[in-house]
Amino acid sequence: MNTKKYNATFILDTRGYTDPVENLVEKIKGVIESTGCKVESVENLGQKQFVRTTDKKFPSGIYVEFNYEGPAEANAQIREKLRLDKTVDRILVLAK
Repeated sequence: MNTKKYNATFILDTRGYTDPVENLVEKIKGVIESTGCKVESVENLGQKQFVRTTDKKFPSGIYVEFNYEGPAEANAQIREKLRLDKTVDRILVLAK
């Protein structure tokens, strides 16, 4: 199987989320690992203001960066599994 290294940044929307952010990060890590990827590192970059806000009630989000290795089709599977999750606002995946 052909594997590549990826750097994915998730922007989290924690409005109405009462648990610690670490629980949400672990859940996302579990989703990434369930697609056959190996998570190498996780870094919580903290709360950051958006340059352009699309929603006045959501001017900033928590940025979390994942570095992982896995097959190319895993990225589509990760997006599909998190598509309906209201706590994940945006996903940006870059191949290394």
